[in-house]
Amino acid sequence: MNNMPPPPRNLQNGLNRRTFLHIAALAGLAGAARFFPFSPDDSRIVTVRESFPLMGTQLNLTVYSPDRDQAEAAITATVSRMQALEKKLTRHQQTSEVARLNRTGLLNQPSQELRAVLELANTIHNKTAGAFDITVLPLLTQYQEQGASLVSQTTLLQNLVQNIGQEQLRLTPDTIHLHNKGTGTAGITLDGIGKGYIVDQGVNILQSYGFQQVLVEAGGDLLVTGGKPQGALWQIGIRKPRSAMPGSLPTVNGDNMAVATSGDYFQPFSPDLRYHHIINPKTGFSPPELASCTITAPNAALADALATGCMVLGKKDSMDMLADMPGCEGLFIGKDLSVHKTQGFAG
Repeated sequence: MNNMPPPPRNLQNGLNRRTFLHIAALAGLAGAARFFPFSPDDSRIVTVRESFPLMGTQLNLTVYSPDRDQAEAAITATVSRMQALEKKLTRHQQTSEVARLNRTGLLNQPSQELRAVLELANTIHNKTAGAFDITVLPLLTQYQEQGASLVSQTTLLQNLVQNIGQEQLRLTPDTIHLHNKGTGTAGITLDGIGKGYIVDQGVNILQSYGFQQVLVEAGGDLLVTGGKPQGALWQIGIRKPRSAMPGSLPTVNGDNMAVATSGDYFQPFSPDLRYHHIINPKTGFSPPELASCTITAPNAALADALATGCMVLGKKDSMDMLADMPGCEGLFIGKDLSVHKTQGFAG
């Protein structure tokens, strides 16, 4: 989004790399003459809000409805569902499924939700030729602890890279195995996909309560379902990766899609943004070509994972890949601030 500041550099807890998550839902307002996403002007419409910590950040949930009971029930169910998913997918709670898998290398009877996320992660891993890899956690942890100084520790860096590879993650009907390929510590992180999945499931709950027009705003990520009242499309601005970047960027127009942006400015490890939280699992270094990548996709989990994978792949390979993925488009901004987009990008 255009006006979202990057998160502070020390924001490293939870699934989210953004500063906040904001979900708005709209019901029974089809006859409204105007719609302002967070300030409906019809006095008959009640506004119910709830804020709570989720995924290492603050989630603000706002529901607009002519029926207060409906709005409150929807919020209660949505909060419950999203918090239950976080307890399974976060690596920062010791009792979560992911934390237990990282700790022991074996998880018996995993939940359907974790399996769904891991299966999608495997799909994106294969689509991106390994550029998206959830076993990058040991390398990411070292960068978060040591910053860019890690790049000078050649032996340690090589050992970490050798221990990365999503092929060490094995799913059977009843178990999940995480095998250690080398002498280092194996581990997975769902930072680049788990938040999107939780957002998707939260929106599903809102829709089950009759809220078909939903907007989810999460810093660099956004999901919309249904158009605005009277059929207008949502208009979504894309943030420039550099404040001094000249010109304007395309506006994404749509009514049922997710938009996710990954950039070198979200969690930098060096002032020049050469090293940051997006890491090529094959080299151990941050990819050198792109400053940011914006992906549109049918759901938030897919958009989130592709945005990360495409940052690593680079413009050309990403555009070739997206050409074979229906409903997925991309906009790429190089470190030289050149702008390229796929033919079908909705801007």
